[in-house]
Amino acid sequence: MSVSIAIAIAFGLAMRSSDAAAAAEGQLATATAEASLAADVAGFDGVVEAVRQTVVAAQVSGVVVSVDVKAGDSVKNGQVLLRIDARAAEQNTLSSDAQVRAARAAQDVAAREFERQKQLFAKNYISQGSLDRAEAQLKATQAAVAAQLAQAGASRTQTGFFVVRAPYPATVAAVPVAVGDMAMPGRALLNLYDPNVFRVTVAIPQSMAASVGASQDIRVELPGLQSAQKSLQPIRTTVLPTSDAATHTVQLRLDLPPATGAAPGLFARVWIPTAADSTRHILIPGSAVVQRAEVSAVYVVDDKGRASLRLVRVGRPAGERVEILSGLAIGERVALEPQVAARQP
Repeated sequence: MSVSIAIAIAFGLAMRSSDAAAAAEGQLATATAEASLAADVAGFDGVVEAVRQTVVAAQVSGVVVSVDVKAGDSVKNGQVLLRIDARAAEQNTLSSDAQVRAARAAQDVAAREFERQKQLFAKNYISQGSLDRAEAQLKATQAAVAAQLAQAGASRTQTGFFVVRAPYPATVAAVPVAVGDMAMPGRALLNLYDPNVFRVTVAIPQSMAASVGASQDIRVELPGLQSAQKSLQPIRTTVLPTSDAATHTVQLRLDLPPATGAAPGLFARVWIPTAADSTRHILIPGSAVVQRAEVSAVYVVDDKGRASLRLVRVGRPAGERVEILSGLAIGERVALEPQVAARQP
């Protein structure tokens, strides 16, 4: 027994056992496999990506003391995601503030001294050099105050790095750290993505790059979604200007409509029309195809009304019909109700 026959027998047994509640037996409703002349279509496998995705990394060193979100959470702009131990940074900020107060006190003393020196100089009690030295001391203390203020501002800014916040409304994709882990500058803390805008990225041959931009019939199929969102038309198509020297392909980006329910990493198949030709495409109603795992089949009805199971290779959908790549000839009849056909003796 060949492998294909064994698969067909197992397929038929599965259909008979799983369709006990099918419609009553009767004359089978059939449809004829039709030929259609259409532009050839090439299919390419791609992947769904978030248009805006971010790896939030640490800017400072410290122990992670709290993680306020988990993978799958939706966060708002500015929401606290994670905290790093900031006690040492807070002490540095207090030290910087104290140094600012000390510098301002020295500036006040230098300013009063300069005023006294000016009064003495006006009465010719001191020389011009003494007055210049008092003025220089005042300017030095003013510069010291400015330097301490800048250092205190830097300390306060660095203290803010110990609280990690969401940069935009997003969904948390992954949290690769836990409480007690050591955060280091550059180490990834969280992965975020914008759940509202997605695109499909696919590699296509260089020869198709010029024709893709002018085509308006590109379709994106997302098998992992519900049937209502499985086939989509992209709202924008972008061909990147660089090509891969090893594979001689270019990267095509297809922006998806909003609210598709997609997710990063989802498998996608992109159908791109090529030059029109006279290829005869075999089309049948989609309801005639029976799918079990990765095996597709139809019930072919002969002139006497008897149905037999036949394995087929299914191509792209065309509205309510599907293309049959192999296993069926033009003019053959297929059962529109596979459950009824499976129950026939």
